Amino acid sequence: MPARTPAARRGLRPLAAALALATVSAWAQDAAAPPAAPASSPPAAVRNSLLDAPLFYQLLIGEIEAREGQPGAAYQVILDAARRSRDETLFRRAVEIALQARAGEEALTATRAWRGALPTSQEALRTELQILSAMNRLDQAAEPLRALLLLAAPAERSGIIAAVPRFLQRASDPAHSARLVEEVLKPYQEQPATRVAAEVAIGRAWLAAGDAERALGLAQQAHAADAAAQPPVLLALELLTTRREAEPIVTDYIARPDAEPALMLLYARALMTLQRYPDALQQLEAVTRRKPELAPPYLTLGALYLDLKQPAQGEAALQRYLALTESAADSNAGSDGDGVDDDAASTPSQGRIQAWLMLAASADQRGDYAAAERWLAKIDDPQRALEVQARRASMMARQGRVDEARKLLQAAPERSPQDARAKLDAEAAVLREAQRWQDAYDVMAKALQTSPDDPELLYEQSMMADKLGRADEMERLLRRVIELKPDNAHAYNALGYSLADRGQRLGEARDLIARALELAPNDPFITDSLGWVEFRLGNRAKALELLQRAYASRPDAEIAAHLGEVLWAEGRQDEARRVWAEARARDARNEVLVETLKRLKVRL
Repeated sequence: MPARTPAARRGLRPLAAALALATVSAWAQDAAAPPAAPASSPPAAVRNSLLDAPLFYQLLIGEIEAREGQPGAAYQVILDAARRSRDETLFRRAVEIALQARAGEEALTATRAWRGALPTSQEALRTELQILSAMNRLDQAAEPLRALLLLAAPAERSGIIAAVPRFLQRASDPAHSARLVEEVLKPYQEQPATRVAAEVAIGRAWLAAGDAERALGLAQQAHAADAAAQPPVLLALELLTTRREAEPIVTDYIARPDAEPALMLLYARALMTLQRYPDALQQLEAVTRRKPELAPPYLTLGALYLDLKQPAQGEAALQRYLALTESAADSNAGSDGDGVDDDAASTPSQGRIQAWLMLAASADQRGDYAAAERWLAKIDDPQRALEVQARRASMMARQGRVDEARKLLQAAPERSPQDARAKLDAEAAVLREAQRWQDAYDVMAKALQTSPDDPELLYEQSMMADKLGRADEMERLLRRVIELKPDNAHAYNALGYSLADRGQRLGEARDLIARALELAPNDPFITDSLGWVEFRLGNRAKALELLQRAYASRPDAEIAAHLGEVLWAEGRQDEARRVWAEARARDARNEVLVETLKRLKVRL
C-alpha cells in the first residue's frame, strides 16, 4: 500500500474536501463530548477537544487521501495522528483504511500501535485477534488472547471466554484454532467461576473443526458442572442433528422449573429439523402451557399442526398468536416482549403476515374461500405481494378457474429475477393442483430455458415427467440432478421410489434409497420409500418395521397408504383399516391413499 503525493501538494478537490471535513468534524464532536451522565447528575464539566489546528489539518489531509483513492497515504497520515493523539477512534480508522485496501500487514501494525498506546483497550486486542485469524497467523494469537482474558473484569470474563472461538473463526485450519483455544483456556477450565464457559468455548472450537465427539464430551462435562447453565444446552442443541447422545443434556435442562422458554422453543425447532414431529408438538405444547403469554411458540405450533393436516388445532394456535402480538402492538410494545424470536419471521409484524397467509391457506383447503380472502386482505406489504397473489391463484384453481389463476400470476409485477422464478413456480403449483401435468411440465420447461442446470427446476420437471408416464425422461432428469448436486437426498429417493413402485430393478432401487437415507437419516418419507421397496422385495417384516417408524414420525396419508397395505397383506386387516381411516380423516384427497383403497377394493 505505497504512499502517494499528499493531497495538499496537488490542490484539494472541493467535493473530497467537503466530505473529509464532515468526517473530521464528526470525529471532533465525538472526541469533545463528555461521557453520558444520569439525569439526576450535575452538568458534566466541559472537556476541551483534542483537536488542535495541526491535528485538524492532518486528519483533513488523511481523509481527503482516502476519498481520492490513495489509501497508502491516508493510512500513514491517520496512523501518525492516532499515535500523536492516542485516540482510539483514529486507531480504528487507520485499521479500517488498511483493511479496505486489503493491506493486512498495515492493519496488524496499526492494531499493535493501538495496543502500545492504549494497553488496556480490549477493542484493540479483539481487532488484532480477528486480523491474525484472517491472515492465518494463529501462532501469534496466543499472547493477545491471554492478554484479553487477563484484562477482563471477573464479571465479564465468562462472556469473553464464550466469544473466543468467534475471534478465530476465519482461520483456514479449524483444528489448529481448536488446539489454540484449548491451550489458552485450560487455566480457566480449572477455575469454578469460568469452568463452564471455558468447556463450552473449547467444545464449540472442536465442533467447528469437525470433532463432534470431543465437543459432546465437553458439553456433558459443562452440564455436569452446572445443570442450570444455558451455554452447554445451546452447544448440545447444535450437536443434536449428528449426536443423539447430546439430547439428555437438553431434556435434563428443560425439565427444570426455571428453564428458559427460548431454549425450549429451540429444542422444538431442532426436533422439527430432525423430522420428529410428534416430539416437536409435545415440546411446543409444553412451552405454551408453561408460558401461555409468549407469542412465538404459537406461530411455530400452528405451522406444524397445519403441516400435519390438523387444521382445527393449527388455526386455533395461529389465532392465539395473532391475539398476543396484536395486544402487544396495541400497547406499543414494539416486540413480543419475551426474548424469543419468531421462527418464520424476524419481527412481530412479519410474523402476523405469516400467520395470515397460513390461515388463508387453511381456509382455502377447507373450501372457505371467503374466509381465506379476508385473511389475505389484511396483508399490505409490497414485499409479500407475490405470495398473496399465489395464494389467490391457488383458490381460483381449486374452484376450477385455472386459466384465470394463471393470468393473475402472469400479470403480477416482477421486481427481480427471483420474482420471475417465483411466478413460474407458483404457476406450476396451480397446474399441479389441477392435475394439468402437461401444462405444468411446459411451465417448468420455460423456466429451464433460463436456468438449464438448476437442480430444483430439473427435479420438478422430473416429477411432471413421471406424472406424464415418461419414466425414462424422469430417470434422465433425476440423474442429472444427482450429477449437479450429489448430496440431493430427494433425487436419490425419488428415483429409487419410482423404480420400486414400478417393480423394476429393485436392488438398485434399494441402494438409491439407502443412499438418500444416509444423506437425510431422519426423513420419514425416505424411510417410507425404503419400507416400500422392502415390501416389493418380499421382506414384509422389515417393511413393516420401517413403515411403522416412518408413520410414527410423520402420520402422512401416503405413508399410511403404504403401511396399511403391508398390514393388509399380513392379514391384519382391522389395523390396516384403522390406519387408512386416520389418514383419510386428515387428507381424503391424497392420490396414493385413494389409489390404494381403490386397487385393494377397500371400503372404509
